[in-house]
Amino acid sequence: MTGYRRKEMLWSLLFVTPPVLGFLIFGLAPLISSLGLSFMSWDMMSPSKFIGLDNFGKLAQDEKFYKSMYNTFYLLLGIPLGMIAAMALALMMNRPLKGVSLFRTIYYIPVISPIIAVSLLWQWLLNYDYGIINEFIWKIFGVQGPNWLGDPNWVKPSFLLMGLWGGVGGTMVLYLAGLQGISSSYYEAAEVDGAKRWHQFRYITLPLLSPIHFFVVVMGVIGTFQSFSQMYILAADGGPEYSGATIVYYIFQEAFKYFNMGFASSVAWVLGVIIFILTLIQFRFSKRWVYQD
Repeated sequence: MTGYRRKEMLWSLLFVTPPVLGFLIFGLAPLISSLGLSFMSWDMMSPSKFIGLDNFGKLAQDEKFYKSMYNTFYLLLGIPLGMIAAMALALMMNRPLKGVSLFRTIYYIPVISPIIAVSLLWQWLLNYDYGIINEFIWKIFGVQGPNWLGDPNWVKPSFLLMGLWGGVGGTMVLYLAGLQGISSSYYEAAEVDGAKRWHQFRYITLPLLSPIHFFVVVMGVIGTFQSFSQMYILAADGGPEYSGATIVYYIFQEAFKYFNMGFASSVAWVLGVIIFILTLIQFRFSKRWVYQD
């Protein structure tokens, strides 16, 4: 090996080493440690004790686990709702209108806003007594709005509403990029054949945007199963009847409120397996509907 090649290899190793060490120390090591803890009982104070599969047996009998899983799956409804809203916005923002860049920026601002600040804002908006949303409902319809964060039947819809407001802008940008990447020749050919706008949208726009659909669904499912911050701010102690607790919030409570670190680790691994299986299923069936050029 020449001196130049040796020097080049040393520099490449120098640049590669920090991220590799970061992954080994802050990624792989905690992952292996968590796997070991899932078979142990540890309260962070006394020495850990090996208990085998007892944590997983306890998990199968815990009502809060099933409740938090149900809440998390419920929030998946926000993915198709967000996709529809984002698609509609992208179609409007894709037109050569005056000031359209300003509106694109306005819709994207919630995406880059700090999640804690946004959660506190929505805590005020959703307040039963003086929240703006209930004030609006009273002035328009003349009825008292729901107790968004105090009624177990309305806690999850309030999270969906907040999620739509905060996430639709980012999805809109993806769809907008996809729309601008579709060649106008497809639509020109369709017009020559007599296809109306609805048929152009159904048979040209939607299929060619299928890679965007796929990306949004995959990332949306993973993001929903990892949702935590909003629930921590808006649903104190899991909300009424534990209706606002997601699976990650449940893990947080078990780990840092009850100090059941071993049990929390077992739940985290179950969550990881669920996310892996759902993602694998999505990739498995993607070839049937995702357009590939």
